[in-house]
Amino acid sequence: MADVVLYTKSYCPYSKETKEMLDSKGVTYTEFLIDEDIALEKEMEAKSGRSDTPQVFINSAHIGSGDDLKALDSQGELDKLLNV
Repeated sequence: MADVVLYTKSYCPYSKETKEMLDSKGVTYTEFLIDEDIALEKEMEAKSGRSDTPQVFINSAHIGSGDDLKALDSQGELDKLLNV
C-alpha cells in the first residue's frame, strides 16, 4: 500500500470528499489538519506551492488537490499509484 499524506481543513468540503474517496478504496492515510496550525500550513505551501486544501501526496510525490486526485481516478491511474 502506498504512503498517502493529506493536508486538510476540518471545514473544507473538498477535504471531506477526498477523504471519503480514499476511505471507499480502503486506503489508509496520514492527515495533517492545518486549521489553526500556521507551521503546518506553511509546510504544506512549501511542499506543494499551493494554499488550497486538500493537498495530496502519494509516496512523497505531490499529486495536487482533490480535483487532481479525482482526475487520476477517472483516468484509471489512481489505483496504480495507490497499489490497490
